Amino acid sequence: MAELTIAFVDLTGSVSVFETLGNDRATKAVTKLTQWIGSMGVEHGGTVVKMLGDGVLMSFSNNRHAVDAMVQIQQEHAKRLQQWPERLKLMMQIGMARGQVVVVDGDCFGDAVNVASRLSDLAGPEQIMATDTVIRKLGARHGVRSRSLGPMRIKGRVEPCEVFRIEWQPEMLSEFLTLPADLHALNPVRESVFGGIELAWLDTTQPFNLTDLPLKIGRVPEADFVVSDPRVSRMHASIDIRSGNYVLEDISSYGTWVRFAGGDNVIALRRQECLLHSNGEIAMGAPFSDISAPVVSFRLVDGHVEIAPGGIEK
Repeated sequence: MAELTIAFVDLTGSVSVFETLGNDRATKAVTKLTQWIGSMGVEHGGTVVKMLGDGVLMSFSNNRHAVDAMVQIQQEHAKRLQQWPERLKLMMQIGMARGQVVVVDGDCFGDAVNVASRLSDLAGPEQIMATDTVIRKLGARHGVRSRSLGPMRIKGRVEPCEVFRIEWQPEMLSEFLTLPADLHALNPVRESVFGGIELAWLDTTQPFNLTDLPLKIGRVPEADFVVSDPRVSRMHASIDIRSGNYVLEDISSYGTWVRFAGGDNVIALRRQECLLHSNGEIAMGAPFSDISAPVVSFRLVDGHVEIAPGGIEK
């Protein structure tokens, strides 16, 4: 047996993500996010015990490193959530416990494992709940802000245990937990867990993450992608995602035409919509047969996530 700190990170909000993105894309997004969570734990000296669908179970011999890892995971993810629409937000609820753990074939068993799992279930989105053993192990001058929630009865335990909520928000933390500049952080501009679409017209190319959708293409500066041609309506077309599929909708006065790479078939839209299933082009206000028609090309982009060196995946 070994004394370990167990952390269980569970994702919430996956139902909405699966409804929006569809099974394949949503599964890919959840997998990449859990891989990133695991890599952060490894970076702080922890071990990924196992991935459980939309959850990650980790163990740490160093209690302080475990707390720092969970705080940084919540802080980094909170930055990204600011740029994600409500329907795609995957939040994290974390449970932590410390105690004697039996390790068998890489798996962990013991009271601390069960309690961490239960606390993860009890925690709300963006919360970290920890037992008194985790907080007291930090020592007298640990610099971690926490609030006692009092004794709680945990299913599977005879005796209640005192539970704390760790206040990880930057404005709540002391300087001791301020993130150093050399820690790897995700770039909110380049990072896209879910993928996206890239639009190009003349010499302008602009990528959009799925978190930017829906987007509007039009003639006026208020449009998300501007095509300054008089045949283009003020707001000419919109692109959104439904059940994992990109959908183009014509909202113009003169119509929209779509053709896909490698094919000659043209889809004409008049206040209608079509799926963008592969790369292609969009003619706006005039058909492709008019050589002067403003044509926007589009390219579908797979999701990616940047993982710190030494993590699970790069």
